Amino acid sequence: MMRNEKGLNMYLSPRKKLWVDTATEMFGAGSIVSKSESIEVSNKLSIPKPTWFWKACKVGYNQFKLPNEEEYGAPAPVVAPAGEAVSAVNLVATNMEKENLVPAMFKGFVPWGNFSLIEKVVKSGMFYPIFVTGLSGNGKTLMIEQVHAKLNKELIRLNITIETDEDDLLGGFRLVNGETKFVPGPVIEAMERGCTLLLDECDLGSNKLLALQPVLEGKGVFLKKINKWVTPKDGFNVMATANTKGKGSEDGRFIGTNILNEAFLERFAVTMEQPYATVTTETKIVLGAMEKYGSVDKKFAENLVTWADVIRKTFYDGGVDEVISTRRLDHIVKAYTIFGDKMKAIELCVARFDDDTKTSFLDLYTKIDAGVSVTEEETPEVITEEEPAF
Repeated sequence: MMRNEKGLNMYLSPRKKLWVDTATEMFGAGSIVSKSESIEVSNKLSIPKPTWFWKACKVGYNQFKLPNEEEYGAPAPVVAPAGEAVSAVNLVATNMEKENLVPAMFKGFVPWGNFSLIEKVVKSGMFYPIFVTGLSGNGKTLMIEQVHAKLNKELIRLNITIETDEDDLLGGFRLVNGETKFVPGPVIEAMERGCTLLLDECDLGSNKLLALQPVLEGKGVFLKKINKWVTPKDGFNVMATANTKGKGSEDGRFIGTNILNEAFLERFAVTMEQPYATVTTETKIVLGAMEKYGSVDKKFAENLVTWADVIRKTFYDGGVDEVISTRRLDHIVKAYTIFGDKMKAIELCVARFDDDTKTSFLDLYTKIDAGVSVTEEETPEVITEEEPAF
């Protein structure tokens, strides 16, 4: 921040600060310079004319005073107009309340797939960005969370959307108890804690994610809004999950996903592809869910997994446009626990699909599990009032 002769505060961006430092080298700290001399500084740096300097630092006709480092190196109080009160503006980053950010253990979780590889990365303590891609609902995010839960390592999960910008990532000014304060974003919090930052659904983001370029190199990041350099603590790492590889959704299945900048993707050391679990592993997962919800039925679990596996193979062959994910199997188990009816649980959980897909999925399950049948829609009883007798 810089306070000029008029008592006004002005934030110096990195480029403005560079201009002031260069001008100081040329003319001396606190010197009075003319407009032509200030243009000479800009020409040397190949940047636009310093109109901001002429407006904020004018002390006389064609005279402008260079600020000393002390004047812009620390926040200055806001000066209110005469007779008006104003709250102080706190431009120092404030720490979030220190709470334990280690994910909770998920009862019934079955380690599989890339779990052991991610565990090795976290154990190493090295900065090694990982990009995990795979179809929806196959356990990418849960796997990363459970690795950190097992190792008692803090994890900050940030869900990315098309609206996510630098302010959401690195932090910005917020009104806190009547005062304007700079509140660090989740990226800064993760860097200062030395924990893992998880960019969930990363391919939904825009080119505003490029604000993370230095972060993805394991270097510090400069907070332009408060002129502060943040260096990551040992143990800091970045992981990302996505349904695509950052190249967009070719089949249109994941509407809203974007083509991510190649320079952004290149900064991830490895890309791990997460398929759906094998039949044996997924049966363990479903049984674990049943145990968690208190409705263990081994035969039902086996039938569900066989049903899902057949649908996935048909999907890969282009026979159907939808797929049953591991997450949807978990939904079915939970519905079965609530309603106590296998077929009703399946019907409710596949109702999100179009009618033809829903019907074919239900018919397929009845062929796998001969003990159930598709329930017919109940027709509500129509109650008519008797005509009053006269």
